[in-house]
Amino acid sequence: MPNVLIRTLSGIAFVAVIVGCLLWGMSTYCVLFAAITALLINEFNELLLEHNLAQVNNTVSIISGVYLFIAFFLYCSGSAGSAVFAPYLLSLIFVLVSGLYFKQENPVSSWAYTFAGQLYIALPMALLNVLAFNQIYSPTLPLAVFVFLWLNDTGAYCFGCTLGKRIKFQFSILNFHFTQKLFPSLSPKKTWIGSLGGGIVVLLGAWAFHLLSGEGSLLFWLGLGATVCVFGTWGDLVESQLKRYLGIKDSGHFLPGHGGALDRFDSALLAIPAATTYVLFWAA
Repeated sequence: MPNVLIRTLSGIAFVAVIVGCLLWGMSTYCVLFAAITALLINEFNELLLEHNLAQVNNTVSIISGVYLFIAFFLYCSGSAGSAVFAPYLLSLIFVLVSGLYFKQENPVSSWAYTFAGQLYIALPMALLNVLAFNQIYSPTLPLAVFVFLWLNDTGAYCFGCTLGKRIKFQFSILNFHFTQKLFPSLSPKKTWIGSLGGGIVVLLGAWAFHLLSGEGSLLFWLGLGATVCVFGTWGDLVESQLKRYLGIKDSGHFLPGHGGALDRFDSALLAIPAATTYVLFWAA
């Protein structure tokens, strides 16, 4: 019970901070997610260093990732032109050139893991700005992405726990069971019935966003919800693959009872780029 209480209270606080900073205004939004970007990159690099995968310059990686987020923020808000991205490009060149001067056992590995952190973490977090700005700041789409992710996790957990042991439907031709594991080698607790339940809850949430926001068509919101649901699940599994490779259970100790920062934002790291792509194609 103490563990459940700690997990519940920390989860409520986590959601409150995310929602509060998004709704308060673009300044709090920028500060919060720039800080989250730094936290995620730092945790990722610490895992690399701890397991001797690469000698990554953590300071340069964090500064570059945070700068990319701020550059997108300034560009998408109309406060700066495309030249704002030039320093970030220079930082990538620095990573390559620095291998010539700093003694590293495997400079190529350092390049690869540094760029992996930028691609896996910095870019998705920066793309959140594309969702947040449509000429002016609007928290609706970023908030929707996170709410859909939370609804997907909650729905999957509830359906998996309550119906997973009762439903025995199967397709006789394919011999498919809803209680089968989604990816047993990476996440033994995820089942098809749980994923289906999570998707249903997300679509209900999308319908609610359509009614409450007064923006966009119902079809748009249902499509966005489905996109976030699918790619959010994949994002969770991708991070599970990383942890399985490293032989760890949690990526860190960011949130009591919930593991590390990567454990909390793993779904978002794939859902945000997917949602951004969906919104851009919809608007085209």
